Amino acid sequence: MNNQTEVARTGANGDVGTESNGRAVSTESALRPAVDIFETDEGITLQADMPGVSKDRLNLRVEGNSLLVEGRIGISAQDQMQPLYADVRSATYRRNFLLSNEFEASKIDANLKDGVLTVRIPKRSELRPRRIEVRTG
Repeated sequence: MNNQTEVARTGANGDVGTESNGRAVSTESALRPAVDIFETDEGITLQADMPGVSKDRLNLRVEGNSLLVEGRIGISAQDQMQPLYADVRSATYRRNFLLSNEFEASKIDANLKDGVLTVRIPKRSELRPRRIEVRTG
């Protein structure tokens, strides 16, 4: 089962979204990376902890109003070695976010550095606060 998080404005209590059950993307179980979400006047920034994932094993895509973040861990088992115990049973991270209509999905920017994926999702320009110049006379 794949969990979805709705990315919306922060509420008075600091909540940034609601968890809900979404459609299954794959039958393979996946790790759910920890994600911090920050809101500014310009948009939302997601920071996902994805240690072991390289750029070429990372998949970020938008389908409708859904943002899928998926990455495969580069665990390479040596030939003729069998693990006696493994804490990590899945080699895939996966999170799915529902984007509200106030964001511009076509302008999403992403950066991966030191196992942390940073995704910036800008608000639509007409929804951003703007300063109105007042003239005298």
